[in-house]
Amino acid sequence: MGRRRWRDGAGVLVVVGPDGERVRVPLEVASSYRARTKGLLGRDSVDGAMLLTPASGVHTFRMRMGIDVAYLDRRLNVIAVRTMRPGRLGLPRLRARHVLEAEAGAMGGWGVRVGARVEVVDGAAGAGRGTGRQD
Repeated sequence: MGRRRWRDGAGVLVVVGPDGERVRVPLEVASSYRARTKGLLGRDSVDGAMLLTPASGVHTFRMRMGIDVAYLDRRLNVIAVRTMRPGRLGLPRLRARHVLEAEAGAMGGWGVRVGARVEVVDGAAGAGRGTGRQD
């Protein structure tokens, strides 16, 4: 299994539920140093989620909103989920290789919880994007 390298840009996050149900969420990928450093700073809201890769921790200094943070291992399994208010420093997770961020409260509705698995679909392959259930 080779290493996956994403590029900055748009895509689709697919959350796979325990019963195999799949939830599709618009996704922004931040893989360059510059994009990861900026992250969600300066935004009042986010449509969907942002994937920071590689990353093992985040902070919310100078952020305008609270966020949900999911720490993902190299196989995109969720190893921890936290809600962070602005002005906080999250502790890095040793096994985390990627961090997923969204508005506070959003991840619970998508089914993102410890043990869940997510998939990332590139923007071109993720046509028909939108928050909701996949048929």
